[in-house]
Amino acid sequence: MSSRARVALSPAPHAPVPELANLAAVHVALLNWFAADGRDHPWRRTRDPWRILVSEIMLQQIQVSRAIPFYSAFVARFPTVDDLAAASLADAIRVWGTLGRYRRVVALHRTAQIVVATHDGRIPRDPAVLRTLPGIGPYTAGAVACFAYEDDTAFLDTNMRRVLHRLFVGPDVPSRTVNDAALRRLAEAAVPAGRGWFWNQALMDFGAVRCTALRPACNGCPLRAHCRAFPGVLHALTDIKAARRAKRHETGSIAANEPAHAADPALSSRRPALPGHRYYRGRVLEQLCALPDEDQAAIELRRLGSKVLPDFTDADEPWLRGVVQSLAHDGLAVAEERPAYDASGDGDLVIRLPGD
Repeated sequence: MSSRARVALSPAPHAPVPELANLAAVHVALLNWFAADGRDHPWRRTRDPWRILVSEIMLQQIQVSRAIPFYSAFVARFPTVDDLAAASLADAIRVWGTLGRYRRVVALHRTAQIVVATHDGRIPRDPAVLRTLPGIGPYTAGAVACFAYEDDTAFLDTNMRRVLHRLFVGPDVPSRTVNDAALRRLAEAAVPAGRGWFWNQALMDFGAVRCTALRPACNGCPLRAHCRAFPGVLHALTDIKAARRAKRHETGSIAANEPAHAADPALSSRRPALPGHRYYRGRVLEQLCALPDEDQAAIELRRLGSKVLPDFTDADEPWLRGVVQSLAHDGLAVAEERPAYDASGDGDLVIRLPGD
C-alpha cells in the first residue's frame, strides 16, 4: 500500500485509524462528476491571483449567488492589486457595497498596500507567506495557491471537511469522529498529483450541492459505493431531525401556556440588545457611503439616527454611538466630536468614512 493510501489520523477513542480506501476510484468518480456537473463561477474562468484572492475573501460565509455581483463590481473598479492599493479605504468600502462582513474590505485594502510595497505588486504563491497578510488564514492561503497557481495544495472549508469525513471516516453527525488536524492530513494525502485545482473545486461543489449537511442526495450518488458514511449518516440525520421536531413541539407547548403579556412587544426592549448589531452596522455604513464623494464628507449623529431609524429619539443616541464606535474600532468609520459654538453646548459627534 502506498504512503498516500494510509493516513495516520488522530481518531476519537476506540475509533479505527481510517484508510484512504479506493482512493483512485474516488478520484475518477468525483472528477468525472465535477466535469459534468461542476458549477460555473466567474473566478473559475481565471488564474489571476488578485481576482482569486478577492473572490475567496468575499465568499467566506457568504452565499455564492449573493457574492457574484459584488465580486464583478469590485474587480471592475479595482482590476489589479495596485488599483486597490492606490485607492482610499472610503472608495473601497463604497465599492464593497452592502455585501456585509465589512472588516474584510479593511483587511483586503491593507493587504493590497502590503503586496505593492513589499512583494512588488505580486500576490505571493507560498501559503506560509500569504498567511502573514491581513485577513488571510489557512483556507484562503491554500485556495489562492491552488486556484491561482494550480499547486496541489490541500485546504479545508466546511463542505470539504464534510465530504472527506463521510467518504473516508464515516458519519459526521451527531459529531465528527476525528479532529481537524487529522482531516488536514487526510486532505493532503487525498489530493491527486497534478489535479489539485479540479479536485479541490470538486470537493467544494460536491459538498455544496450533493453531500449537504442535512439532506445528502445519496440516491444516485456517484461516490456511494466508496462512502464510509452510507447508510449510517441517513439514520443519524433522521434521529437528529426527529429530536429537533420534538424540541420544537415542546417549546411550542410551553409558549402556548405563557401569559399573554409575555409576548407583548410593548413590554420588550425597543432596540437590539447588542449595540454593534450587524444589521445596523450595515445600515450606518450605507448612509456613510451615500455621503458626497468628497474629502471629509461627514454626517452628524442625530441626522444619521433619523436615517437609520425613522422614529429615532434622543434616548437612542447612546445605542447609536455604540454602533458607530464599533465601526470606528474596526477601521470602517471615523467619529469625531465637533466643538459646540456656545459654552452651553455639548458639541456634536460627526461620522465619516475613513480616508487613506
